[in-house]
Amino acid sequence: MNHGKNQTFLIRLRCACAGIGHGLRSEHSLRLQALALVAVLIALVILRPAPLWWALVILASSAVLGAELFNTSVERLADHLHPDAHPEIRVVKDCAAAAVLISSAGALGVALALIVALSRGSS
Repeated sequence: MNHGKNQTFLIRLRCACAGIGHGLRSEHSLRLQALALVAVLIALVILRPAPLWWALVILASSAVLGAELFNTSVERLADHLHPDAHPEIRVVKDCAAAAVLISSAGALGVALALIVALSRGSS
């Protein structure tokens, strides 16, 4: 597949889907987060909160999945370019992992806020 610039939308879409597929096949944490998203979407269908909550949950979930995919790409590139342990590579990988942690914490914050809103009947 040609990954060059200025490709058609369909080629770029195919490349993006290939990246998602690779991430799902190779990263346990991404698979868990994708399953969590499915569970959350099922919960949203059952609980029927206001559309704003759908938007917040989907936005937070996509941020987590996107951060995990960036983390995967950074780790793969770093391991390819510098397979031996190196303190600067460790910092890069740690920062990428921290991005996943922060986006996950934000998603949990949205989930807690939704739970509070639903318990008060103000969805």
